[in-house]
Amino acid sequence: MTTAREISRASLLRRGFVLEYTTLVWNVIGIVVLAVAAVSARSVALAGFGLDSLIEIGASTVVIWELSGTGEDRQRRAMRLIGWAFAALALYLLVQSTWALAAGFHAHHSPAGIAWTAVTAAVMFALAAGKSRTGAALDNPVLKTEGRVTFIDGLLATAVLLGLVLNVWGLWWADPLAGYVIVYYGIKEARAALAH
Repeated sequence: MTTAREISRASLLRRGFVLEYTTLVWNVIGIVVLAVAAVSARSVALAGFGLDSLIEIGASTVVIWELSGTGEDRQRRAMRLIGWAFAALALYLLVQSTWALAAGFHAHHSPAGIAWTAVTAAVMFALAAGKSRTGAALDNPVLKTEGRVTFIDGLLATAVLLGLVLNVWGLWWADPLAGYVIVYYGIKEARAALAH
């Protein structure tokens, strides 16, 4: 006989899968949009945000994998995979942003990048709230952590948006500085995920 608690858990798991698949699809589309915008604008921040979207795809895939099974060992492996992906992102962007600032590299304007990051920020904040609530209700640390990753993705979209807008006003250094924001959060999230 199925209890109300089992039905509630099954419903929460379905919601977790929907949130993760939505994140996955959004970021797959985002990689294409960001790649085109980053290449046309020659923007370090857009390229970095595209890589962040790639990591978010990996994180969502890991969470979908983790939600499909159980066990602390599976959760630990999932957290390590997410952590190492963020560490790699931080290292890449640290090098790229430093090179762009040292070389005085000026990115071009990117109306597509501005539009995409503005919409992405709103979508990521909504998905993060859903993941946080669902992860807490399921008592699932991987889903809760990935909810924080999605929230950070929203913050990063906002930081990149600010850098792109400032770049339009001639403040060329705002683009690589937005890359440093991603470095900071990448290191922070890598440390948190690898500590599990």
